[in-house]
Amino acid sequence: MIRLNADCINCILKRYLSRIPENLTEIERLEYIQMICKKISSASKEEGAPVLIEAIKQEMKEKYQIHEDFTEEKHYFNNMLLEKEIEIETLIRNAIDPFKHALKYSMTGNYIDFGSMNVVDEDYLQKLLDTVEERPISDEIYKEFCLDLNSAKEMVFLTDNCGEIVMDKVFIKMIKERYPEINITVIVRGDETLNDATMKDAEEVFMTDLVNVIHNGNAIAGTCLSKISEEALKNLNKADVIISKGQANFETLRGCGKNIYYIFLCKCDMFANRFGVAKYTGMFLNDKDYMKMMDGIKNDSNN
Repeated sequence: MIRLNADCINCILKRYLSRIPENLTEIERLEYIQMICKKISSASKEEGAPVLIEAIKQEMKEKYQIHEDFTEEKHYFNNMLLEKEIEIETLIRNAIDPFKHALKYSMTGNYIDFGSMNVVDEDYLQKLLDTVEERPISDEIYKEFCLDLNSAKEMVFLTDNCGEIVMDKVFIKMIKERYPEINITVIVRGDETLNDATMKDAEEVFMTDLVNVIHNGNAIAGTCLSKISEEALKNLNKADVIISKGQANFETLRGCGKNIYYIFLCKCDMFANRFGVAKYTGMFLNDKDYMKMMDGIKNDSNN
């Protein structure tokens, strides 16, 4: 499975070449650029962009003392969504299909992403929250999802961003009510990376009061199975159903063969083009269905 692509490389180059420290000499600037290029040239095509980004960030931190700190943004958006939580849960419970509505709110929360976007527009976020009902959900995949949950004993929920994790908490609460026999484990990032949710965020939004939460053992903004902790891998391997939030988890997991339901917004041009949709369109798909779709596209192009 080739998970690294040219569009992501182009985006990474633009993002990190724009972060050259101003106090570097000309030789040091050259060395910095060479470091970025070296990391890119040695990147594994199977692991995807999130793994490459973490390698670059570690080098920037160790050699140039450059560290992206989103502590304030994380705290701000966690609290913003916590303040909306009761109102949102009320809207969900009053919906025609509360369970599907909760899924759509979880999907919409994926907008809060400082990795795919430089700025999170609060007005646009509110617009997305106000139009949750318009998020498309495939009836076929939704039915399949509910059937899988009905027979599942173990479920893993892979979180993505701060703020978003509040909407995930409401969705998980609905899952627990509708499928009380399922044992749910939530997995967050093992260390700070961009504005991704960590154990600290899970505690801040009271996710840890609702369900068992563990971390994945690293700061990669995704879930690379070869690099996560033994505990996280054990839980993923025994899960009957996995819910995976965000583009980075999709990029690092797609094609892995597990029963994964991906939930995210297409926040960059590459994702929008890949699925042939407008930017910020919500996606809800199963890994096996996605792979069938890709095989069909490949076969069509070969004919």
